[in-house]
Amino acid sequence: MADLNINIGSLEFRNPVLTASGTFGYGIEYTDFIDLSKLGGIFVKGTTIYHREGNDYPRMAETPSGMLNAVGLQNKGVDYFISDIYPKIKDIDTHMMVNVSGSTIEDYVACAEKINDLYHIPAIELNISCPNVKQGGMAFGTNCASAAEVVKEVRKVYEKTLIVKLSPNVTDITEIARAVEAEGADAVSLINTVMGMAIDAEKRVPILSTITGGLSGPCVKPIALRMVYQTYKAVKIPIIGLGGISNATDAIEFILAGATAIQIGTYNFIDPTISVKVVEGINSYLERYGYTSIKDLIGNLLC
Repeated sequence: MADLNINIGSLEFRNPVLTASGTFGYGIEYTDFIDLSKLGGIFVKGTTIYHREGNDYPRMAETPSGMLNAVGLQNKGVDYFISDIYPKIKDIDTHMMVNVSGSTIEDYVACAEKINDLYHIPAIELNISCPNVKQGGMAFGTNCASAAEVVKEVRKVYEKTLIVKLSPNVTDITEIARAVEAEGADAVSLINTVMGMAIDAEKRVPILSTITGGLSGPCVKPIALRMVYQTYKAVKIPIIGLGGISNATDAIEFILAGATAIQIGTYNFIDPTISVKVVEGINSYLERYGYTSIKDLIGNLLC
């Protein structure tokens, strides 16, 4: 078997296949389908400092080759995670990482500080696509200054691996990537969902209660690949690529574009065993082309 180990900052992963936050629960929901220890890591459901009910229904809609969601970060808050979820997942034999969200910088900092104390959580992923309520609802990740500020403040209290999840709903994603790199991000993950909407033509109403939502699935893959490729040329920190990955070939494409690791999201809903299949498929590809290490493939695009 080829060497699939990769590093993000000081953190070593047994392979580059991770699962995306919001699509894999807390990992334990998938134990009937796969051996979680075969994965490089799991990003658990988005967590906020306080309990959130999420948005009103309907908040999901199927689209051609994808889906829209407007779940609204429904979760019971970080204290519930610490008391009720952490004890159930801390001994899972892979890296369990937490996606952290907030509406203010203070929210991000408070949540990250609590998770910093959890020994078996080696990394967090900052979701900076959340609306900054102090700036009229503009997402932190659509502005270099606000993206840099939230990372800077979280870095002061969070000592472990800090990954920042970037929004594709910007003019130039490389500017945001450079801004968070400068403030201490150990890696960036991209892309988050693309803003979209769906309409019921018969009723003449939007399908989602929030009118717009986040588009994910195979339909966004070309956008995600392009942004990973551009970001790879712009920053020195590792990139975790995601967006429409549904098989090992998709994963290889992201790695060739410059991703050190990948996340599988929406396709977990279609095939709950897909992540393990992708690990096996990457290994087969490396053996087929004579690569001894996955690291030799990162950014190795012939162009």
